[in-house]
Amino acid sequence: MEIESFFKNRRTIRRYSSQEVDDELLKNIIEQASHAPTTGNMQLYSLVVTRSKEGKEKLSPAHFNQPSVVGSSVVLTFCADFNRFEKWCNISNAIPGYRNFQSFLTAFLDTAIFAQQFCTIAEMYGLGCCYLGTTTYNAPQIAEVLNLPDRVVPVTTLTVGYPEGDVALSDRIPINAIIHNECYSDYSKDEIRSVYAEKEAREDSKLFIAENGKQTLAQVFTDVRYTKEANEYFSKVYRDFIESKGYSFD
Repeated sequence: MEIESFFKNRRTIRRYSSQEVDDELLKNIIEQASHAPTTGNMQLYSLVVTRSKEGKEKLSPAHFNQPSVVGSSVVLTFCADFNRFEKWCNISNAIPGYRNFQSFLTAFLDTAIFAQQFCTIAEMYGLGCCYLGTTTYNAPQIAEVLNLPDRVVPVTTLTVGYPEGDVALSDRIPINAIIHNECYSDYSKDEIRSVYAEKEAREDSKLFIAENGKQTLAQVFTDVRYTKEANEYFSKVYRDFIESKGYSFD
């Protein structure tokens, strides 16, 4: 495998063939991914594997019925999990103090790192993956379908399968727009225009603007895709749900 080419050409896969992902292959990838970095080696995550047609159909509405859910070989829900660790503390004469924002953030980061490690390894085995951002939008519904106990919170979901058809390469802003040497150097208006110029000039971006009746690509994001109203609504839903699972943000 040519490493640079592999990573520069990775694609998000939303359409899958009928070929199933073998159980042993899936377990092997999960085992490899479990060696990802973790806070204090606590491994504060769990993974719910959904293979059945019925299970995918139950999860699908929580993901706004995105076709990749029912069309994938397997749906993986990655959860921040202090339930397991707390229970270990309780039977080990140790008093846990993890029902707070810092602890949830720790488990959230462990889970995100584990999920990305899985995604990278799966793609190296020729599988295709798609992250579903809807997991944090509709965590209560997902938790109900998956029977998640207190202290277990969905963080992200991956649909996984063998790719079908060609997929365009996603655009990225220039690397020099990301790197700050020694300290953060804020952007001038001209620098911002330069950073996003190539993205705005793409034909698919122009089509995106026209389809949504907007004047700029930024307006598509602010007015259509990720509005203030939606962000505030789903923020409250997720925060309230997290607190209902035993974490305090006060």
